[in-house]
Amino acid sequence: MTVFKQQLLDLTRRDPRYAYEAYEFVFQALEHTHKLLGREPPDESESIDPNEPIYHVTVGQLLEGIRLCALQEFGLMAPVVLKLWGIRRTDDFGEIVFNLIEAKLMSKTSDDRREDFHNVFDLNEALLDGFRIVLEED
Repeated sequence: MTVFKQQLLDLTRRDPRYAYEAYEFVFQALEHTHKLLGREPPDESESIDPNEPIYHVTVGQLLEGIRLCALQEFGLMAPVVLKLWGIRRTDDFGEIVFNLIEAKLMSKTSDDRREDFHNVFDLNEALLDGFRIVLEED
């Protein structure tokens, strides 16, 4: 669980559309996105300013990171897991992100808007189309 456990629990009480795990997953996917972009997180002793441009990701970058993280974590079950958490469209991720912003657990730039997440792609299709099972070779 994240260090924000109580704050996330409070968030899920205020907006019960999304499960606690959905909020945690967004943080996990954001970290995954930073790694994909070559932005290793600072070590825990460093204080970070989330408003620094190096830590900001675009909606497209975040949604792609979410998609890839969901496939990596849940494989073909990703659509089912996300639906169990209340997530059916890219818009739902926008709601979660902006709930986190309003709770001061994430930050945004002046250009970021909830509407930017509207119908970016068909989530179910993006999680299933082209999915491959990769077998590790010994």
